[in-house]
Amino acid sequence: MYAIIRAGGKQAKVKSGDVINVERLATDGDVEFEPVLIVDEDGTAHSERGLLEGSSVTAKVIGETSGPKIRIFKYKNKTGYRRRQGHRQHYTSVEITGITLPAGAKVATPKEEE
Repeated sequence: MYAIIRAGGKQAKVKSGDVINVERLATDGDVEFEPVLIVDEDGTAHSERGLLEGSSVTAKVIGETSGPKIRIFKYKNKTGYRRRQGHRQHYTSVEITGITLPAGAKVATPKEEE
């Protein structure tokens, strides 16, 4: 079972046990995302708004990290115009703990490894 969630203006395909980086979140505890699409084990896709109202994707915050350094350099020929700037995006690492299907029928949890 997997779900497509919206976080920080981007979409991510997640399943239970995945660790993903999303744009910085202000919370330290558990996070709940509203899914855009859920596909269960049968291969049935649930994407209707009415069916997705009761569904959710829960995750716990692992920590914060920074992305790669992006260097911005602007230059115009023969005018002496040069500008240098840098940027480093901050991310929050979250681990997906469960996906609740519409109407709470089934809950997916990570498989225990033996």
